[in-house]
Order: sequence, then structure tokens, then C-alpha cells
Amino acid sequence: MKTTVYVGLGSNLANPIYQVKKALRALEALPVTDLRAHSGLYRSKPLGPQNQPDYINAVAALRSELAPLILLDKLQAIENQQDRVRNAERWGPRTLDLDMLLYGNRQSQDARLILPHPGLFERAFVLYPLAECAPDLVLPDGQSVYDLMLRCPAQGLCRVD
Repeated sequence: MKTTVYVGLGSNLANPIYQVKKALRALEALPVTDLRAHSGLYRSKPLGPQNQPDYINAVAALRSELAPLILLDKLQAIENQQDRVRNAERWGPRTLDLDMLLYGNRQSQDARLILPHPGLFERAFVLYPLAECAPDLVLPDGQSVYDLMLRCPAQGLCRVD
């Protein structure tokens, strides 16, 4: 049975718009998974150190038969294919970041995967594109994405496409 999954995409290195669009094509090619929709592209200031380029962000809506941790492995493989370098710098620059935001109504605190994604609730660069994909979405805790977005200032977020 396929489950609706929302994935956040972000890049601020090596032509970020290209990186995000390439990642969307890779998501479309995942086995037993359909890319149902994706938001437009948004430019945002970096969350961490400010001495790095702005990010390009988007959200993709998938329907997948892959189990959460298998899907996570596939997302990390896409990141690696796009030259993602993992180092100790938190929120540093990267060619691609794919975050599983929601996997159906699943809630988990697994060591590898926290669902819903803990940053989902207060990050404009996630909430605005997510609301674009699914304006009526209600999170597992009963909060609506639209209400969360209204409480989260756009803070320089701008659509670029």
C-alpha cells in the first residue's frame, strides 16, 4: 500500500536550482514511488552560519510503497549522487539536502529518522512550500499546515520560479 510522503529539498552549492530540479527527477525515478506534486522553488537565508550562499528550497509530495528507513536510504543515496559531503558543520553549505518531513501519519523517534521532521513546525522554507503542495494538510498532532504557516513569518523567503 502506498503512503503519502512529503520531502523537503534544499541546496546552496553548485547551481542550487539545478541541484533541486535534478533531485526532483531522481525522486520521480524511485522504485514503487510516484512523484505526485512539488512546490515552486523558494530562496531563503541559511539557517546556520550566515557566511554561506542563500538556499533554494522546495517540497515534493510522493506516494510510496517503500518503508520509511528504506526510503531514507534512497534519499541519502540521491544526496550522495549529487556530491553531498557530510561533515561536522551543522547547517553548513551543501549541494543537496533531502529531509523526510512526513510519512503518512507516522510519528517516530527512531535514532535515524524522527517523524514528523522536528524542524517542520517553525521553518518558513519548509512550511510555505509544503502548504503550496498540500494546503489542507493536517499533521499527525492535529495542527494544520496552513495555521502553522500563518504563525511563521516568511522572513525573506521568496519564490524564484
